[in-house]
Amino acid sequence: MNKYSELSSKELFGLLDKPNVKIIDLRPVDAYNGWKYNGEQRGGHIKGAKSLPLKWTKYMDWIEIVRFKNILPENKLVIYAYNRHESNQVADLFAKAGYKDISVYNHFSDEWTLNSNFPMEKLARYKHLVSANWLNDLISGKKPDEYYNDKFVVVHTHYRNRNAYLSGHIPGAIDMDTLALETPETWNRRSPEELKKALENHGITADTTVVLYGKYMNPDNDDDFPGSAAGHIGAIRNAFIMLYAGVKDVRVLNGGFQSWKDAGYHIDTDDVAKHPVKDFWAKIPAHPELAVDIEQAKEILKSENAELVSVRSWAEFIGEVSGYNYIEKKGRIPGAIFGNCGTDAYHMENYRNVDHTVREAQEVEAIWKEAGITPDKHLAFYCGTGWRGSEAFFNAWLMGWPNVSVFDGGWFEWSNDPDNPYETGIPQN
Repeated sequence: MNKYSELSSKELFGLLDKPNVKIIDLRPVDAYNGWKYNGEQRGGHIKGAKSLPLKWTKYMDWIEIVRFKNILPENKLVIYAYNRHESNQVADLFAKAGYKDISVYNHFSDEWTLNSNFPMEKLARYKHLVSANWLNDLISGKKPDEYYNDKFVVVHTHYRNRNAYLSGHIPGAIDMDTLALETPETWNRRSPEELKKALENHGITADTTVVLYGKYMNPDNDDDFPGSAAGHIGAIRNAFIMLYAGVKDVRVLNGGFQSWKDAGYHIDTDDVAKHPVKDFWAKIPAHPELAVDIEQAKEILKSENAELVSVRSWAEFIGEVSGYNYIEKKGRIPGAIFGNCGTDAYHMENYRNVDHTVREAQEVEAIWKEAGITPDKHLAFYCGTGWRGSEAFFNAWLMGWPNVSVFDGGWFEWSNDPDNPYETGIPQN
């Protein structure tokens, strides 16, 4: 006999939008986002459900993750997965942690996804955030879901750190230094001519499916080049520039190299040759609206329908630190909204889960809404030099927000002009 109450689909439907009810989805993050892992009729998750993958129960700080997601002992919990055993397994963990009101739902695939009256949600552009399973199918010669092309390139992104690639990478992946697409003088995207040449040299045309990932290697601010250990932020930076340039099908491996390792797939150390192409076959930039430069940023600050979003740490925002060993001036752009990346210039804890996968959209959206960051405005995300701003942009772009971009120059370019105003301290408004 099941010691937890088993809800029917009708009973669960009646609990939707109840403030004290927390519906918990134990399936992989990518299934939560929209990928169909179990032959379900509709992809995505039950409306309002929170993502808490079974994989995370293996982490020592699982209960801290639970509390961080505001799943509290006084809540009524409804747990669902692809099978009854997993639901009961996690229900036991909650019970041991002192949670009293626990139910399970065991008809997600065979009832909920079949009935369009039962609401579901998914990440608008989920297909651009792929799993290790999906990528393994791709490089194995299969035709994974939502792939309709006949040419692809897998890119291991790094910054000045080919050893990150040579020490272990996904089979068949080529390496790309972020310096191929951005210039160290300004840390802005390179010129259209330079981008065209770089993409062609890496075998990428406008019609190539490009899958990017990086390797997290514990960045240390005391290193000469901390970004060399923050490869996955660099991968998303390159993804933004490729979207700007005009690559039509840009994908990011959700969680980066860590997800590949966690899945237990083979890792190579060979130096895969690049196969240059003769032409990119599109005018660059195909999407200039995705990038904002300094004069546009100033106009955004004046607009009631746009916001400049500072994706930096609190210490950077209030001017305690510049955030970088090569930027002297400390402070913020007056009028910018705080978009809180996490602890420092090389970490994105507030936009990622514990396993480096992208944080669930409803959590990010709730944080942004509280700060006044809403999809009805033109949002230009920025940081110090473009990496963190690009990752926040990518979150919003995946969510389908219609008018998002990256202020490419960021604090580096703004602070280099003594005529530009800046502020320090805690904002008073």
